[in-house]
Amino acid sequence: MDWDYPQPFILPVTPRAGDIDGLNHTNNAVYVRWCEQAGWAHSERLGLSLEDYRRLDRAMAIRRGEYDYLLPTLLDEPLLLATWLVGGDGKLAMERRFQLVRERDGVTVLRGRWDLVCIEISSGRPRRMPAEFLDAYMPVVVPAAGAA
Repeated sequence: MDWDYPQPFILPVTPRAGDIDGLNHTNNAVYVRWCEQAGWAHSERLGLSLEDYRRLDRAMAIRRGEYDYLLPTLLDEPLLLATWLVGGDGKLAMERRFQLVRERDGVTVLRGRWDLVCIEISSGRPRRMPAEFLDAYMPVVVPAAGAA
């Protein structure tokens, strides 16, 4: 695959009947749900789960999300959703990027990005990332330059 960044975390996804809208392709809201699933799966793979977030009273919250819907996807079409952490400052913020491709031909059908900010869960206020976040996330952060 021609990935936007090296070493993606990949979540295979396939649109099912309930994901298809009145235009006979995958509903846009489904892509957002898949990105959330990929983000959590990647975080858990890196060693931070929702339980860890609660224990630390910290979370990486989405401040802004953008999605570029490039091509439709269809019922039962195998897809690969890649995600990366990009350009983190090691203090408060980082980005998560997404690239969804059709498995059969490698064509990109969606790109997305989230601006993330570390918050204190109990107050909702921005706070510095704890050491556990830095230890898990920063080794896999890729530079923002060079994306398609």
